Amino acid sequence: MSQGILFIVSAASGAGKTSLLKALLERDPSLGLAVSFTTRAPRAGERDGVHYHFVDPEKFLHMVAAGEFLEHAQVFGNRYGTAESSVRAELEQGRDLLLEIDWQGARQVRERFPGAVSVFILPPSARALEDRLRGRGLDSEQVVTERMAEARAEMSHYAEYDYLLVNDVFDTALKDLICLVRAERLRRPHSEPGLGDLLVDLADMG
Repeated sequence: MSQGILFIVSAASGAGKTSLLKALLERDPSLGLAVSFTTRAPRAGERDGVHYHFVDPEKFLHMVAAGEFLEHAQVFGNRYGTAESSVRAELEQGRDLLLEIDWQGARQVRERFPGAVSVFILPPSARALEDRLRGRGLDSEQVVTERMAEARAEMSHYAEYDYLLVNDVFDTALKDLICLVRAERLRRPHSEPGLGDLLVDLADMG
């Protein structure tokens, strides 16, 4: 059994990353999603242990001090982090895993998992991104302005990623993401372990 593939996926707020990953997971149940820890309050419909592990700041800082996080960062005043033990356990069992994090976390993860595959999801334009943020109706004008500034800062790190995917037409972006995952699985280091008998048989031809 080969080790699972770790896919790092990042995007600016409003680029549609969460919706794309949800659709990808529905179509590919063999993929897992690393559930991060956060100090922010749950939003409507979010469940503890499913969308995030919701913890108080004291618990989070205790985990940081204990070295339990693969990566952690502070975003919009809240802390986010991914437990290293759970990620390694999934990968060692051969399961491919999605890690939905920002550029700061992605940089930390690459240091520990240099073989991770990283994807940055871009909006089709700055105007489209702003329209999406306003269209959610979740944030005040000040928060939208802050998120646009944060988005520009986030997107400036696109060159650190292996793949760039533009989320203009949702179905097209989803197909691109599915193809990307499939292509990585077909790379020889990942596909060869499962082809052992076939490769032996072909080598013995004649």
